[in-house]
Amino acid sequence: MFVLLQQVRLLDPIANVDRVTDVLLEDGIVRSFSPSDVPENAEVISGRGCILAPGLIDLYSHSGEPGFEDRETLTSLREAAIAGGFTRLNLLPDTHPAIDSPSTISWIRSRTDARINAWGALTIDAKGQQMTELVELAEAGIVGFTDGRPISNLALIRRILEYAQPLNTAISLWACDSGLAGNGVMREGANSIRFGLPGVPMMAETAPLSALLECIAEIGTPVHLMRISTARSVELIRAAKSRGIPITASTTWLHLLLNTDAIESYDPNLRVDPPLGNPTDQEALIQAVLEGVIDAIAVDHTPHTYEDKTVAFGEAPTGAIGLEFALPLLWQFLVESGRWSALDLWRSFTTHSARCLNQSFPEISPGTAIDLVLFDPNQKWTVERATVRSLSTNTAWLNKELTGRVLKVWCPSISA
Repeated sequence: MFVLLQQVRLLDPIANVDRVTDVLLEDGIVRSFSPSDVPENAEVISGRGCILAPGLIDLYSHSGEPGFEDRETLTSLREAAIAGGFTRLNLLPDTHPAIDSPSTISWIRSRTDARINAWGALTIDAKGQQMTELVELAEAGIVGFTDGRPISNLALIRRILEYAQPLNTAISLWACDSGLAGNGVMREGANSIRFGLPGVPMMAETAPLSALLECIAEIGTPVHLMRISTARSVELIRAAKSRGIPITASTTWLHLLLNTDAIESYDPNLRVDPPLGNPTDQEALIQAVLEGVIDAIAVDHTPHTYEDKTVAFGEAPTGAIGLEFALPLLWQFLVESGRWSALDLWRSFTTHSARCLNQSFPEISPGTAIDLVLFDPNQKWTVERATVRSLSTNTAWLNKELTGRVLKVWCPSISA
């Protein structure tokens, strides 16, 4: 089937292209730009004001299934991802049972398609106590290793990095000291005092991060540092990269979009882990992604039921959904405001994400099978139960109007 997109804004982060052109697609694959010969049976779509760009990659997000299907199934997760422009999704292993064996990976593959890949747990049941069979997991086809939870035992981390080094598979670690975090529910600072909520000190992230960086420097195994949330962490990562320590890093979309000022609403959907940063943290993260100190953005989609989140802020479980909202909200906040270019945002969700996973990423060229997204940055829509593809609605934007929506997605790379 042929589709002609007329006067669409083409974004290609690999070729560094941002231009308006006509694009002819055949079965979702680009055949030509500014075509002189268009098949008579081609569907003609006006792309004026719209973006055609590669499908997005989410580095890490949570599924409900297996174990908590009332929160999210693999099917609803896939639909939410596609609705938000994410054609590649990587599941964290803290399901029930955890993704810590080849049989669980095989089961997940039998329930979904190639849009969804899985991280294999570093430790049995992702509990940070005993290392999994890393070689067996790697041979089963995982995207990489992580628990998606902090591992406090540095001796175990050292042994994991030594064992995993020859596997050449992505490893992701989260720097978080639960003992230092204590009973905190938001980032410590002036706002935590003002709102009367116990704070999580910055050192709950920076102290274990410093230890991780020393461990990585000694062993030499490349590591991806996930969920970076403080300005001091940015400084530590910048210094580590300048020393040649083999790391990449990511932050989440919510930590770029919001800071502790938003918690004045006491909306339990804004309780996330790590907690939203203070305004200085947010500004440091925005600049760090732009400069490449922080390599990529993750959604960290975390579904919870209505009952789970309909409690006081401090009693709510951490996490929020975001696959359907990350692109339009960050586009409005960063691109429309002029802080970032369109290519800056797209790279953070595509080429840079692929690099963190040790994967290649193609440019948009005639005949190349690459996932494509048609995004209208000006279309308005309201976030409602009927319009959200996720089974859960734990988001601060429920019943609010957003600007920007994915219109169509082509995934020829899945079938190619």
